Amino acid sequence: MSPAFGKCYDPTGATWGVPTFPWRLAPDGMATRRQLRAKGLRPGGQPVAAQVMRRSRRRKSGCSVAFLYRIDLAKPVRPMTPAKWAAHAAAMLARRTCSECRTDAGYVIPTSLGMCVTCAYPEEQRAA
Repeated sequence: MSPAFGKCYDPTGATWGVPTFPWRLAPDGMATRRQLRAKGLRPGGQPVAAQVMRRSRRRKSGCSVAFLYRIDLAKPVRPMTPAKWAAHAAAMLARRTCSECRTDAGYVIPTSLGMCVTCAYPEEQRAA
């Protein structure tokens, strides 16, 4: 058994306070938030049931953690209300509106430019 595997394998929860498993070796019946969302579910207020860990050079602690939730206790995702759809549409319109020419660009404007491509590079648009 590698040292990394031994550090990440704690099914009783003695070391980390919650049962811990190595990456991709989670027990059946548990899923991460993203996995629950892909199945149309949400945690629904339940506590974290376990976690999976793997070594990571990017983190100060040296490991990445993903929390696991029980699938049998998960609840269905709440449907979008008309007000939420309207708020989402307004937010997307704001992301598509150019700050210079105040028109809908038809795509999400890059934050690096802050304006539509036509306003950012006018000389290249005239040449084409």
